[in-house]
Amino acid sequence: MPARREIAKLEDYIGRQIIGQDRFVQRLLIALLCDGHVLAEGAPGLAKTRAVKVLGEAVEGDFHRLQFTPDLLPADLTGTEVFRPQEANFQFQPGPLFHNLILADEVNRAPAKVQSALLEAMAERQITVGSVTYPLPRLFLVMATQNPIEQEGTYPLPEAQLDRFLIQVRVDYPGPEDEQAIMRLARKEASLEGERAGAEPIQVSQDAIFAARQEVLGLHLADALERYIVTLIHATRAPHVYGDDLAGAIQYGASPRASIALDRGARAHAWLSGRDYVSPQDIQELAADVLRHRLILSFEAEADGLSTDDVVTRLVERVPVP
Repeated sequence: MPARREIAKLEDYIGRQIIGQDRFVQRLLIALLCDGHVLAEGAPGLAKTRAVKVLGEAVEGDFHRLQFTPDLLPADLTGTEVFRPQEANFQFQPGPLFHNLILADEVNRAPAKVQSALLEAMAERQITVGSVTYPLPRLFLVMATQNPIEQEGTYPLPEAQLDRFLIQVRVDYPGPEDEQAIMRLARKEASLEGERAGAEPIQVSQDAIFAARQEVLGLHLADALERYIVTLIHATRAPHVYGDDLAGAIQYGASPRASIALDRGARAHAWLSGRDYVSPQDIQELAADVLRHRLILSFEAEADGLSTDDVVTRLVERVPVP
């Protein structure tokens, strides 16, 4: 299949540029195949920015990086109307959100009005300036990053906005061998004066991406596995059914949007694995990434040292697999 070959080339190309982060690269491709957005959390220097930039270079379209700061204004994202004296009228000047791939760096450093503008773009694929609404490109992906270490001067993301991210990925440190390979790649790129090293440049068309999305949607998902997805999501709303240690652990469970995200994500995971059907392992593999940012734990659970990943892991272990 042409679409599968093109995405395989894309995965290989990004993997050569982003060393030691195979899982992160795979999740980025899953979001691309699911027409969703990614929230990446990790310490500085783990190639989060580089990953989206490399993806933007390899995909037909344009890439834009936005550094979120406390003094950012909504117009800095959406664009604004500029007065043209020659025509004696106002003309809309599109902002950075009208690009295909957006990196929202340190997204939690921007105030509420900016988050609201970003939420409309993510949720509705449109921008409203004044009384006029402008559609965004058909290929539109936001990857937002958060720094888990430095929290001074940050604004917690609203739950409604968190729910709009298809997945939240934890980006961890590479292993020693991978880090040595990263050093070598950095030296090679420095000698090439900043040019990419390690792979010939590629350009995957948007048509190939849209065709791949249709193939992902066409994968076989058994009725029993559909019920398994729904049961997992419902377990976040009634965790006491699956153990006394989980009773009262979750204050608010996941919304039906989580069921849709887990369905789409499991399909994309199976498709990237070269299968034309979804297995229970595909669902379990994506469960934590889909749910960790959608659950609100109770004060008691946090006091006991439980994390959302702990709760999701216990639910996945205890919900019966069909």
